[in-house]
Amino acid sequence: MAHTKLILLKDVDDLGLAGEEVSVAAGYARNYLIPQGFATVVSTGVLRQLAARKEKIEAQRKADLEAAEALSAKIAALDITIQMQASEDNHLYGSVNERMICEKLASLGIDVNVSKIHLSAPIRMVGEFKAEVKLYHKVVAIATVKVVRA
Repeated sequence: MAHTKLILLKDVDDLGLAGEEVSVAAGYARNYLIPQGFATVVSTGVLRQLAARKEKIEAQRKADLEAAEALSAKIAALDITIQMQASEDNHLYGSVNERMICEKLASLGIDVNVSKIHLSAPIRMVGEFKAEVKLYHKVVAIATVKVVRA
């Protein structure tokens, strides 16, 4: 499989940070990274531009990290309660998934992409559960989700 060397223009989850040189599959580069503006082909001109923007990139990364840490603390302090229909033995009719948690967070004033929320398995019982919300490169908030009978 052919690989292409690229310079990342923006931080990409599970790949690298802006300014890093990465080697990826040609199709991934051609079909996703380059058209979305996440990366460009390695050249001396691009390297000079990145060197000039390095301070700006570092300042933006630091601001994003601080914002993610503040949001993480806010999510950890929230009371996320979802009401569901349940049987007498506390089994739900249906299940609570990432999308429902995302909608509940949005109703509480926190805008998070549903793809950033992770449950180990869909919730199918009444009770208290943990959900991980990946906010930034190394910042993961643990949200406590309480499922109660409606």
